[in-house]
Amino acid sequence: MLLEITIILIYSIALILIFMYALAQLNLLFNYLSSQKTDEACPEFDFSKADEIPFVTIQLPVFNEIYVMERLLKNIVLIDYPQDKLEIQVLDDSTDESIESTSILIKALQKEGFDIQHIQRENRKGFKAGALKEGLVIAKGEYIAIFDADFLPKHNWLKCTIPFFKDQKLGVVQTRWSHINRNYSILTKIQAFALDAHFTLEQVGRNSKGHFINFNGTAGVWRKTCIIDAGNWEGDTLTEDLDLSYRAQLKNWKFKYLEGVETPAELPVAISAARSQQFRWNKGGAENFQKMMKRVLKSKNISLKTKIHSILHLLNSTMFLNVLIVGILSIPMLYIKNEYAHLKMYFYVMSFFVVSTIIFFICYWFMYKKIYGSGFKNFIKYIGLFFAFFSIAMGFSLHNSIAVLEGHFGKRSDFIRTPKFNINALSDNWKKNKYLRKNISTNVIFEGLLMLYFAFGMYSAFVVGDQGGDFGLFPFHLMLFLGFGFVFFKSLTSKI
Repeated sequence: MLLEITIILIYSIALILIFMYALAQLNLLFNYLSSQKTDEACPEFDFSKADEIPFVTIQLPVFNEIYVMERLLKNIVLIDYPQDKLEIQVLDDSTDESIESTSILIKALQKEGFDIQHIQRENRKGFKAGALKEGLVIAKGEYIAIFDADFLPKHNWLKCTIPFFKDQKLGVVQTRWSHINRNYSILTKIQAFALDAHFTLEQVGRNSKGHFINFNGTAGVWRKTCIIDAGNWEGDTLTEDLDLSYRAQLKNWKFKYLEGVETPAELPVAISAARSQQFRWNKGGAENFQKMMKRVLKSKNISLKTKIHSILHLLNSTMFLNVLIVGILSIPMLYIKNEYAHLKMYFYVMSFFVVSTIIFFICYWFMYKKIYGSGFKNFIKYIGLFFAFFSIAMGFSLHNSIAVLEGHFGKRSDFIRTPKFNINALSDNWKKNKYLRKNISTNVIFEGLLMLYFAFGMYSAFVVGDQGGDFGLFPFHLMLFLGFGFVFFKSLTSKI
């Protein structure tokens, strides 16, 4: 009986934590909707006056990006900004032949009159954070725009972002990511769906009420003095962008999020690339929770509501662990429910997951219709995409939970950059990408076993109890079966 009570207790705690996160998302939705009714005035530089146009440094941190370097550099030099007030730093930590080809491209651009420097380090200490920090030492700009190698800012990007820095308290301007290969596959559609929710609902919902948001590592601009005042870039977590963002906001720097300014980028098309990106983001989130939790709670400069949103923000990735716990324990719970009639009152807690799912469904619908429009046809498409997203997100829960646990327990690991592909159309092939990992993770085997486990969960719905089965958890187990099946088979076939 002790085992059953323990399972019920752990299961209930995980469900309640998911429910709390869902309520926070609902609050962000209310914030988002109210922000659409207001147009916040903000002082801006007048770019018609030459003396108000500040000097900007664009930093491009790159590592073994042979497939996208030419596209990146050709795009960056098209940005419309006075050439005498713009420098470009290519912070190149590469270890392959891309160093030579990048050098040739940069020399050609220098001959055309662009102020572009090829900066290389002797070692990758601090990884991306270390490269950004080293480039900052010699950066001439008052403002530092940062783009990863797969981002393609539009020609007017700086003129849409830099003017807001007339507000002397403003430390960061972040723009919204868009996706040049959104419709390449179900994997890219799901990634785009999740990122769109972050870049609309979450970023706007937090920023509009003065809660902490994060610079997203790329497609944003920092005030140089803000970086230095906040303690500069640090490489002790895998998400140096989230780390510096919190340190800056704890020192009362303001962040401005521009939902209306899109920065196109390429989504990973191979599941191994998506896995490495997910691992880094989720482990880094947990690392930053450990690093920042006490600072946030002890801060006297921020409100209680901002503290609550900040803690839940830092715990974003830990929700995968709660989902995995709920999934694994749901099958024993099914048997316990039908074996012990006197415990049935405790099973009302199961409704928390249904309510949480409904909350997520409502929140993400507002995000979806903002991008694609409303109407019956779009709503039907949304239903299919939402449940595909929910299933595949749960299929990643083992992989991401391992990352989260490593982050919380302080296990160190290298910063693994996400391979870039230069993939835009279905006809483009990525399987010969030299940066893809060829080995299959041990985790994939366990994901296959979990697929079978949740198939057993669906079978159990027909045989438990003496009343002809119990189908309350069948849809949940079906989504888990499909999610883990997708991740398992995709991980296997991507190596063929």
